[in-house]
Amino acid sequence: MGFERKKIIMVDDDRTNLTVVKNALIDRYDVFTVPSGEKLFGLFEKVAPDLILLDIEMPEMNGYEVIRKLKDSEQTVDIPVIFLSGMIDPESEIEGLNLGAVDYIFKPFSRELLLKRIELHLLLEAQKQELKRYSSNLEGMVLEKTQTVIELQNTVVKTVAELVESRDNITGGHITRTQNYLRILVNLLLKHGIYLKELEQWDIDLFVTSSQLHDVGKISIKDEILLKPGSLTDEEFEIMKNHAAFGRKIIEKIEESTPNNAFLEHAKILAGSHHERWDGTGYPLGLKGEEIPLQGRLMAIVDVYDALTNDRPYKKAYTHEEAIGIIEEGTGKHFDPLIGEVFVRYEKDFANADMGGEANPARTSSSAQLNMIIKTVSSIADIRGDGSAVGQAERVRRYLRVFVDALIKHEGYREELSAWDIDVFLMSAQLHDIGKIAVPGHILNKAGELTREEFDDVKRHADIGVKIVLQIKENVDDGNLLQHAEALAGSHHERWDGTGYPKGLKGKSIPLQGRIMAIVDVYDALTSHRPQRSMLNHKEAVSIVRNLSGGQFDPELVDIFLEHEKEFERVGVV
Repeated sequence: MGFERKKIIMVDDDRTNLTVVKNALIDRYDVFTVPSGEKLFGLFEKVAPDLILLDIEMPEMNGYEVIRKLKDSEQTVDIPVIFLSGMIDPESEIEGLNLGAVDYIFKPFSRELLLKRIELHLLLEAQKQELKRYSSNLEGMVLEKTQTVIELQNTVVKTVAELVESRDNITGGHITRTQNYLRILVNLLLKHGIYLKELEQWDIDLFVTSSQLHDVGKISIKDEILLKPGSLTDEEFEIMKNHAAFGRKIIEKIEESTPNNAFLEHAKILAGSHHERWDGTGYPLGLKGEEIPLQGRLMAIVDVYDALTNDRPYKKAYTHEEAIGIIEEGTGKHFDPLIGEVFVRYEKDFANADMGGEANPARTSSSAQLNMIIKTVSSIADIRGDGSAVGQAERVRRYLRVFVDALIKHEGYREELSAWDIDVFLMSAQLHDIGKIAVPGHILNKAGELTREEFDDVKRHADIGVKIVLQIKENVDDGNLLQHAEALAGSHHERWDGTGYPKGLKGKSIPLQGRIMAIVDVYDALTSHRPQRSMLNHKEAVSIVRNLSGGQFDPELVDIFLEHEKEFERVGVV
């Protein structure tokens, strides 16, 4: 049986455009051209297309009217539609996408870009149809098809958790141990019917995975307190206690863009409540008894057990027997009496727990989880600041979209960009400043000028960002999902004249991703509030970018930026 060529219909009232598109696609697809929306609907009697390319500006029935009619018909509602238009403005693009278009390509277009976009959307449509056909046996298929995304999201979560753990000077796998203890404890409660009604509503794998973020708020604590070898003063302990509320704040920030997410809900509760105590003397809210969420009551006991049985900067490890004695004494005071009783009764299960492997990964059902996890990581870096970076990831994404679309029209960049998956590039851009996780908060938030030593600390974030990305890539089968992240993290502070960091690269030895991000990052910083200064207006920022051409920035890219600076001004308004 031979390969069946896909059918594509091009709708445009300009016959030259119809001819150009047909010649561009005819080697791969069966192409049908029609000069109007009316003739498109007449053609459906003979041709069932796999995809439609649609112009916007047409007489009698424009492209928006055509897509509305397509989406109102059961026969045509699922046909993917790509707008191919000369209307180069964000409002037109947004309107088309809101009406149900899957993509928007500006004229004049690159043949390679057009083929790549068509190939992508035909593949997505084929996958969607495949899922529909096999809906009765979907679970196994979804698990197989999303395995790479699952591995990536769990690796990113683990990476963030280990970054927090390494700052706390905790060695020996606190995160992995507490995950395993939680799983043992939950299974024991289920076995004995304790808190059964609530636990049966949870995805236990998801809950256990989310526990990796229970101490994420420690990102906010200064090293001199976090790593202090002796006892904390009362004032220092009050500062340390802030990590619970701060951890909850981090997760709440992510929830603003990813609402109704069970993973984040568990993580938020765990971060904010694992230091509450049954008798009401805990923190941050002083909750008492069953006012404390079950997640926090579970985490409290495994967190304390692990802290007791391992070395800390301020103490040596207790024996298992000594730790159990402390937990038994704290049951009904520090710990939920029902949970404490089970923990003590089955203490040998915890003493003999196998810590050789990872806790089971959480199951997910959508690649949207990947974007959620990347947002979590990038937002942790953002939220360590004073709030000036709020919205930065979305602004930068929109600026990069404008820049990339502009570069595709230039012969010098078209070939390289046609090989990129632009959506992956834009997603990866959210990690460009992830290395700031390791920069002390008092330096990130300093209102005045940095000292040379402080600036050296800030400069470390580029190298650290690369290390984080490489650590993630080592643990996934498909490192291409983060193919741009390494270049973005490591090179967006290099300068065209070779005076940048971390490697002092010069000219086109700087990756294109870094040269693009350098301009976008500076433009966004100039037009946003920062601790060191007030924000500049668009005109002032553009003037500074222009003056840095050939010094800090690639002069060719600056010229392109200046050609499209009005588009940057428009999309910069959130």
